[in-house]
Amino acid sequence: MTILFAAGGTGGHLYPAIAIAEEIKKREPDAKIVFAGTKEKIEARVIPQKGFEFVVIWISGFSRRLRISNLLFPVKIVVSLIQSFFLILKLKPNVVIGTGGYVCGPVLFVASLMRIPTVVHESNSYPGVTTRMLAARVTKVFITFEATKRWISSRANIEVVGNPTRIELSSVSREAGCKYFNLDPKKKTLFAFGGSLGSASINAVMPKLIDDAIKNDYQVIWQTGESKAETLKSFQKHETIKVRRYMENIEYAYAAADMVVSRAGATTLAELTRLGKPAILVPYPYAAANHQEQNAQMMVEAGAAFMVRDEQLQEKLLSMVKELLFNEKLLREMSGNSINLGKPNAGGEIVEKVLSMRR
Repeated sequence: MTILFAAGGTGGHLYPAIAIAEEIKKREPDAKIVFAGTKEKIEARVIPQKGFEFVVIWISGFSRRLRISNLLFPVKIVVSLIQSFFLILKLKPNVVIGTGGYVCGPVLFVASLMRIPTVVHESNSYPGVTTRMLAARVTKVFITFEATKRWISSRANIEVVGNPTRIELSSVSREAGCKYFNLDPKKKTLFAFGGSLGSASINAVMPKLIDDAIKNDYQVIWQTGESKAETLKSFQKHETIKVRRYMENIEYAYAAADMVVSRAGATTLAELTRLGKPAILVPYPYAAANHQEQNAQMMVEAGAAFMVRDEQLQEKLLSMVKELLFNEKLLREMSGNSINLGKPNAGGEIVEKVLSMRR
């Protein structure tokens, strides 16, 4: 059996695909799994590390701003369609799976023309352009939220299954997580990040929070993203502050953390609810249809998280962290509420359906 994945651009699009691929390998150890993606983005680094075969196609997103790079977009579309055709011809996949984003557009389009079973998984409440364009063409559309249906063609074959998360997330103990970062498991630990690309808003407020952590003897793990890494070396001298550009093994950061500060992307929320991590969520204000705020509000209403908007970060984040991080009773309640929202078996459900589709 051969399964071709098209996934990448951001961690939110990539990691659900990895979760599905790992579940397939668990059930079908002899399955051949290949990922198609771009050479500049996260998938080019992460996929080979996960032990999967990786093939490059030439495609990128179309910027809504006026950019010279947009002139190449029609050429990239043509080239990526040709590359996808020859890749599929060579692999003869039983199923082709995409997890949203521009990477999966040409691969799934060509696979559908070649009558190969095709799947799109959309993790966000508001589906991306690629998902909306492909929905009526592919064999099956898997979604995370019931509300997503209203944005997708009525001709699409849709199922609500949740957002798959990687098995490794549940395999690391708090002690192992703290040891990985050389932190004290007896001290409170905060993990702050803004997704695989980082968050300028969260990064801007973190120095104030780190100063407080040093004064009040709690620990901080901070993923900055690529943009801020060179300006943050001054924090590395403190043993209780761990700053990283990007975390290849984010499961250790989650395991060490008593609480998380993050954006409210669907993949992040699926990971938080799988692990039952209390969180302060900072929705990305420019997300399509404001879907991150909708995601965060769902967590707030369930008692699993608190929300603070971008424009309130400087004023409110530090006081919220200080109020919550040492409130053991509230953290336990939030953790339980978070776990109740989780769908740890989403990957297994998807794989069962995918394996039943193979030609």
